[in-house]
Amino acid sequence: MTDKSEAAAPPPGFEVSRSRGPFTTRNGPVCRASAKDDLRSGIWVLERHCNSMGFMHGGMVSSFADGALAWAVWHATRKMSVTLKLTTSFFGTIRPGDWLEAHPEVLSVDDGIVHVCADMLTQGDQLAARADATFRVLRRTAK
Repeated sequence: MTDKSEAAAPPPGFEVSRSRGPFTTRNGPVCRASAKDDLRSGIWVLERHCNSMGFMHGGMVSSFADGALAWAVWHATRKMSVTLKLTTSFFGTIRPGDWLEAHPEVLSVDDGIVHVCADMLTQGDQLAARADATFRVLRRTAK
């Protein structure tokens, strides 16, 4: 990716997410893996995602993680959900032009409460951040 202000096409195996609300549309574009049962999400890090020090803002990392984790909850329950708790730990800087990829895992689903985590990687295998969250599924299902 040469222009750090505009997203490149998604890498092979990913497509731009079609289930985007106004917040994600403005702050994305977020991509999802295209293979069935592949829960990965990804985003090209753009200059607008960065802080004054030139790397991805922690709030943007957390926002991306929240969406990736919610996608995993949807996949596990087929219900929309809300975040009850989100913890993000940072292990390195994420720079404009990086492809950030979330690898979520649903840990448990019990009485409408879902525990999920995700490693967030750059350069294919470099751990940049990790997120742990608790979601509550909603009674209604998405359209």
